[in-house]
Amino acid sequence: MSNEAGLPSEAVGTVSPARLTRGTIARYATGSLGTGGFATLPGLVLTYYLTDSLGVAALAAGAVITVAKVWDVIIDPVIGALTDRDLARHGSRRRLMLIGAISLPVLFALTFAVPPSLGPVVAGIWVLLAFTLTATAFSLFQVPYIALPAELTPRYDERTRLLTWRVVVLTLAILLFGAGGPALRRVSDDPFLQYLVIGVLCGVVIGHGMLVATGVARRTAVTPGETASDRRDSGLHPGSRRSDDVSPEGGHPNAATTGIRAHYASGIRALRRSLPFRMLLSTFVLQALATGLMLAGAQYVATWVLHSQAAVELLFVALIAPALLAAPAWGVLARRIGKERAFTIASIVFAVAALSILGMLWAPGDWIYVPVGVAGIAYAGMQSLPMAMLPDVISHDERTATDTAAGGSGRAGSFSGVWTAGETVGFALGATTLTLILALTGYVSSTGGQVVEQPDAAITGIVVSFSLVPAVLIALSLVTLARYPLRRADIERGDTGSQSA
Repeated sequence: MSNEAGLPSEAVGTVSPARLTRGTIARYATGSLGTGGFATLPGLVLTYYLTDSLGVAALAAGAVITVAKVWDVIIDPVIGALTDRDLARHGSRRRLMLIGAISLPVLFALTFAVPPSLGPVVAGIWVLLAFTLTATAFSLFQVPYIALPAELTPRYDERTRLLTWRVVVLTLAILLFGAGGPALRRVSDDPFLQYLVIGVLCGVVIGHGMLVATGVARRTAVTPGETASDRRDSGLHPGSRRSDDVSPEGGHPNAATTGIRAHYASGIRALRRSLPFRMLLSTFVLQALATGLMLAGAQYVATWVLHSQAAVELLFVALIAPALLAAPAWGVLARRIGKERAFTIASIVFAVAALSILGMLWAPGDWIYVPVGVAGIAYAGMQSLPMAMLPDVISHDERTATDTAAGGSGRAGSFSGVWTAGETVGFALGATTLTLILALTGYVSSTGGQVVEQPDAAITGIVVSFSLVPAVLIALSLVTLARYPLRRADIERGDTGSQSA
């Protein structure tokens, strides 16, 4: 029985074309103004804000960020289940995206609005609570946002095109927030006002980008593994379900009626069932850990190695400016040699560039901007290509899954929930790893305006965390990437031979 009556008016009768329109790509890509901003700015300044403005000890600062991220890991699969239910009931994933986009600016501002008189303990608790709520709002947007590409088009190359332009905007966002965010501290000599301005202005921009992207979710998507013509041939509107989608005897569950626990379990089963998903996610988590570590360490490199607060802005310009041209180039390369091969090349280039930065231990200087620029070229591919591969994994799983309780159409949210949780773990562990290295090497925390000297061991730890450790993590990620089995033919012809349990 169709649930057509429950669909919003704009969804009924809408067919998602195989060839995406420029408007759809533009609105979807604009969402990365929000996702890029939130991924960049807290990773860049939050640890430094805690240790060098609020006086929170390095290990305690790491604990604050880690606890907030652990909460994220717990709720992301649940949000994936909720967004799948929204799609089944209303033909759209837009509701949760809207809630996240509207609430995030306020919560983001509160994270950086700690009164200076509270002291390190209370300040740490304040940031923990505010940042946890902010991360929750972000997940409400991010999880359904990641699920959309698998449903917007069934075509292998169109997904690459969609995600390529998303990464172009993502790199602009990283440049805007990575260089512009810290520059906002120049509005005042008062550390409290500096970070309050960052929280308010950047929160508004992040929220605006998210709101624009919710417009893409107003249109009912094509379910992965089928085309719009499949819906027309079956006599169903997009978003509708056949009567055999629900079985009282325990057949394939309807996402609108299945409980959250079952949805949560379906995401975990998908991870266990799908070799392509496990390998791609493992690769992405390791790389998120590497890039998260470098992101959190950039401010420390600028302050204690290059001895320039402005250097952090230059580091981000060097990282992102080349990526603006590189993202489309990686898309072209992927169409010629395959996404997985292009991804491997990007990862190797990034690892070599990161490793070369280790020379800062013996000869610190402006030459660091060259390898950072090379890493930026590679980073564009490391972002766009795995995100373009994820919809392929989802659609391939829907064609080949034998466990109908976990597989089937309309379950992209379950995949994206687990994916977002994994990404969150990677970035969280990046900041945590940095704080552990800082603590082990004797880093001295301080409050705003206080002048301290760092021991040589701490300077060494900062450089190693920005170069050697990320390079090793990328090398490990190449091991899992080598086991990723899907190729173009598996997606375009529905070949089931590439997946194993």
